[in-house]
Amino acid sequence: MDSLTRLHILLVDDKPTNLAVLEDLLDDAGYKAVHSIGDPRQVMPYLASHSVDLVLLDIRMPYLSGLDLLQQMQAYFSHEPQAMPPVMVLTAESDELTREQALRLGARDFLGKPFLHWEVLLRVENLLRVRQYYRSTRARAAELEHALSRRERELQQAQLEIVRRLAQAAEFRDNETGMHVERMSRMAQLLARLAGCDDDFCAMLLHASSLHDLGKIGIPDAILLKPGRLEDDEMRIMREHARIGQRILSNHPSALMQMAAIIAATHHEKWDGSGYPESLAGETIPLSGRICALVDVFDALCSERPYKKAWSESDAAALIAREAGRHFDPALVALFLQHLPEFQAIRLANPDLIAAGELQYV
Repeated sequence: MDSLTRLHILLVDDKPTNLAVLEDLLDDAGYKAVHSIGDPRQVMPYLASHSVDLVLLDIRMPYLSGLDLLQQMQAYFSHEPQAMPPVMVLTAESDELTREQALRLGARDFLGKPFLHWEVLLRVENLLRVRQYYRSTRARAAELEHALSRRERELQQAQLEIVRRLAQAAEFRDNETGMHVERMSRMAQLLARLAGCDDDFCAMLLHASSLHDLGKIGIPDAILLKPGRLEDDEMRIMREHARIGQRILSNHPSALMQMAAIIAATHHEKWDGSGYPESLAGETIPLSGRICALVDVFDALCSERPYKKAWSESDAAALIAREAGRHFDPALVALFLQHLPEFQAIRLANPDLIAAGELQYV
């Protein structure tokens, strides 16, 4: 009962004597938060600015009747009907029609005047217990929703971290530092944004693109780590990494994994149809694959590896320009060249150092 006495009760009656009787009755019963309103026009502004747990409402009043107020309360709380405080009607208008109208408009209880004090108090207590239960369940639901949201965020972060580490594992096996993954992913996101892709696509591409070469974990070390140029039969095996990556990443409901599978399968396709593994051409190559193809080549050319020397960024950009319409989507090439300093800034912010050797891009 102690917790009930702290709940907020609103008394609405145009007659001061009626309000005084109810105030004394509730005060004697220990209720601490009781507010009275004599002008019904003040009720809705009060409800809008205060958290009320129970309304004791008269029916016959000037300006607005109790039935009018019930209609206004229903409209105000229509977005969340359960949030409407319970209403107990206390009135001398005890005819059947008035009772029916009040109950249809959302009143929870109806008591005719004159009333018995003990009956009013018991009905008040019953309605407040229901209200208290609603508040506690609502608070618990909010706590659970918050905990669930936090858990979902934690799981999402864990998934992204696993993706990042898988990508780094593939790069380390290929005698790279893993910074190629970081640079290529950030450049892919930038190019997607420049191409007008929405925020969700760009955010997903940032993570999905990092798995573009995951299939290299299925390539024998003798081929993957060979310091010189690959023979034709070795190149055929090396090119299988696109299909291997697709198989590893496919058949998963995650949109991120689906995009990663597409990128793994298509980032070596070429605009003119001369790429691999499916010889796709033009816009039949998914946009994510076209974007990753361009930035992957640019960063690979500019990076030192055991088997090649790094190209200058200007030489690499010149090759990208020459390959527009052959290797790369010409529209993406135009955007890339127009914003070249932004791509160079990504490389500058994510450097790596590896010994030099002969160039061979696969």
